[in-house]
Amino acid sequence: MVAALSPATCSRLVLKIGSSLLVDPNGEVRRDWLQTVVDDIAAARAAGQQIVIVSSGAIALGARRLGLAKGGRASLEDAQAAAATGQIALSQCWADLLAAKGMTAAQILVTLDDLEDRRRYLNAAATLERLLGLGVVPVINENDSVATEEIRFGDNDRLAARIAQASGAQAVVLLSDVDGLFTADPSRDPNAERIPHVARVDSRIQAMAAAESSSGMGSGGMASKIEAARIANAAGAALVIVSGLHDHPLARLAGGDCGTVFAGAETQTARKAWLAGRLTAKGRIHIDAGAAKALTSGASLLPAGATRVEGKFSRGDVVDIVAADGQTLARGLSEYDAQDAMRICGKRSEALAELLGYAPRAALIHRDHMVIL
Repeated sequence: MVAALSPATCSRLVLKIGSSLLVDPNGEVRRDWLQTVVDDIAAARAAGQQIVIVSSGAIALGARRLGLAKGGRASLEDAQAAAATGQIALSQCWADLLAAKGMTAAQILVTLDDLEDRRRYLNAAATLERLLGLGVVPVINENDSVATEEIRFGDNDRLAARIAQASGAQAVVLLSDVDGLFTADPSRDPNAERIPHVARVDSRIQAMAAAESSSGMGSGGMASKIEAARIANAAGAALVIVSGLHDHPLARLAGGDCGTVFAGAETQTARKAWLAGRLTAKGRIHIDAGAAKALTSGASLLPAGATRVEGKFSRGDVVDIVAADGQTLARGLSEYDAQDAMRICGKRSEALAELLGYAPRAALIHRDHMVIL
């Protein structure tokens, strides 16, 4: 499976680099190591592969320059100030190193809303497509200088997966401080074994994920990487978690026998992949066991199968569909606003017109506007 990431077979790759790899404990760029990454990128590009970089590090770099405590994460205001200061240094570093290898860098800063809103998502996708067509290397980061707790990715693992969707990449590589997913924490359990391949992200795989980053500098841990794998896989892209604690990490990955590969699922329509990768929803519709079985068989969600509604949403908003065991089973675009959805919960189709006072729509959520998670 790792071979699928070679320049010969993967035409477009998203590479994510975290703060703990890019910035040393003193708040300086690990320039010598980063040079080896750029060398790998140049070699991949020469072989015909297009690369999109998702780069952390702005907050860590800015915190040192501003003398902020706790790496600039003591408060949201500190993080925003550090990001605004550090982003200049980060983008300049990437521009210089890429230019030295004959490549042009372009900076794109995004917030969660830029990829959750369908129109803005399509605009971002168009920009990425044009840059890559021009031979440019996009360098992307979350716009932490304006993002708040309510409208932020919180880590660049999930951002990288969403960028893979938007750019049409076939694979994502997350450079980490561990060499993939293990059966236990390898820093604590000497018997922990690396899992080389994951066919599907299920509850067993999620249970293996550690919630905290071992470095303390970044914001993402193994849990965020597993969620990133789910998002990327839903769009048909493979995702690899591999150690970045070595020089030339992409060359090492191409050599095989390292990292964990999460296989991409069967490609869905672009709209359904966007739905599956969203990190927010306006509401939740709970359903009974019969409806859950029907949905997994490809049916639409009818009002009769709904048990209750949460949240405030309008027709066309994204809502999660929750099974009786509390697990989010699916996600889709509601055919009704929250108030009307509440009125018709559990009701059979023939009773809807009288309840609503107008001709009802065929489904609460139509299967064409729904994705199973």
